[in-house]
Amino acid sequence: MKKNNLLNRFFLALVFLFLYAPIFVLIVFSFNSTKSRTVWGGFSLQWYVKLFQDDAILQALQTTLLVSVLAALISMVVGTAASIGFASLKRRWRNVCMSVNNVPLTNADIVTGVSLSLLFVLAIDTFNATLGQAAGITWTKGFGTMLIAHVTFDIPYVILSVMPRLRQLDPHIYEAAQDLGATGFTAFRKVILPDLMPGIINGTIIAFTMSIDDFVISYFTAGSKVSTLAMEIYAMARRQITPEINAISTLLFVSVLMLLAIVNLRQASQDRQAMKQKAALIPQK
Repeated sequence: MKKNNLLNRFFLALVFLFLYAPIFVLIVFSFNSTKSRTVWGGFSLQWYVKLFQDDAILQALQTTLLVSVLAALISMVVGTAASIGFASLKRRWRNVCMSVNNVPLTNADIVTGVSLSLLFVLAIDTFNATLGQAAGITWTKGFGTMLIAHVTFDIPYVILSVMPRLRQLDPHIYEAAQDLGATGFTAFRKVILPDLMPGIINGTIIAFTMSIDDFVISYFTAGSKVSTLAMEIYAMARRQITPEINAISTLLFVSVLMLLAIVNLRQASQDRQAMKQKAALIPQK
């Protein structure tokens, strides 16, 4: 038994080493004073300084943050409304809707990216040939199409975060609030929404994390005039791998890691509070 435990721990250590050793090397060499990727020349922050002096990087960072924030906020509203709609359906239709909702999560990013790109090309050509030609407006792929694509794959994460909170709600609490004189909107805002808020916040953070980290779908839907941070890193890597790539990759990794830590800590805190509430409801002998 002890031998099996040692083997399991050994293989687990190998897995973590394989996954995180390259990232650790990248982080270490982002502080290297020389351009060498193999020889340590001393500690320096010069690559981070040059990184924030690069106009292309700063523009890509601004675009990434803007599209991530907007996509997360839109997904929060649409995903919450969709979750409430799903919860009101009969079980059979709710299962069908949840199965459709899970398709973007299980589908390959390359398939989603190519499909959305073809859809946007068809929609743009149709619009430019009809309404666009009549109004003198030309629509091309850019920030708008990329934002729509991000909202498309962000909404399922919000729905999956809000649905468990809806299942835990008392189905009669909304009607009870109305019986006490509250209007429908007031009952939703003061009774339903506070209970859903933890799931909404978690879903929004996850949606923001997925957007800020996306490359494949953005690459196919952004067009040639807009570039995100991930796309800029890819372009830099194709030209030449420089220590600036290590610096920007380190910042991106730390940002995503912090967001995931916040989500996990919030979820753990909510689980502890739920357990305390259940324990308080159990009569003491």
